[in-house]
Amino acid sequence: MKTLLWAELQKLRRSNILFVTIFAVFFVAILVFSGGVVMVSEEQYALNRTGWYLSTAQVWATLFVLPAMLALFGSYLICREEQDDTMKSLLLIPVSKRELTAAKLLVTFVFGIFIYLLLFLLTFSAEVILHTSEVSFQMFFHFLNMYLLEGIGVFLAVSPIIALVPYWKKSYWLAMVLAELYSFAGLFMSMSPVLKTFYPISAIFGVSGYYETSPEGRFCSLLVLLLCGGVSLLFLQRTKGLH
Repeated sequence: MKTLLWAELQKLRRSNILFVTIFAVFFVAILVFSGGVVMVSEEQYALNRTGWYLSTAQVWATLFVLPAMLALFGSYLICREEQDDTMKSLLLIPVSKRELTAAKLLVTFVFGIFIYLLLFLLTFSAEVILHTSEVSFQMFFHFLNMYLLEGIGVFLAVSPIIALVPYWKKSYWLAMVLAELYSFAGLFMSMSPVLKTFYPISAIFGVSGYYETSPEGRFCSLLVLLLCGGVSLLFLQRTKGLH
């Protein structure tokens, strides 16, 4: 497994998708910051409110950008051997398809957490500069926990899309398009008290603690996300013929 993980990381060094995804994180951070400079009233800017930047950045990122980028990243890892016609060469080594797929999913999972931690570091650094006297350790760990849970939740939520693209034998770019539509729909689903609990993208916010929900609602949202992960494994197993 260590060898497979090392091989996947080496492949990423030669790919532009890694850099495109990291650029997307910086793009979100800059875009939200620019929006915060827009006047809320004649006396106050949005960024004058402590925590506004941290809260808004994670929502915009999850509804508009990062799920699509993570889906593109994960489906690229899984599809590349088939689409580049290198799978036959790998099977001569031989390589266990189960371990190969597990390595790709693990890299995607870790990368999903990484991009949310990167976004957290960017936004929290800005909060420290803007509101030095008001930032506390309690605030730091509160938002760190929230961003970590969102990174895990986004991976689980988009994992069925990552698995569907190779199942349909389509280009990995399709995963980005589907995930973008899927995540954007979360904006409308979150308006319903019932749908926001069971729609995977909006369920992330309940699990992470972004909005208040009952313990039962949080459990249902967590169950939905875990179900997404289970569905993706089922599709991948049928696609790859894992053994």
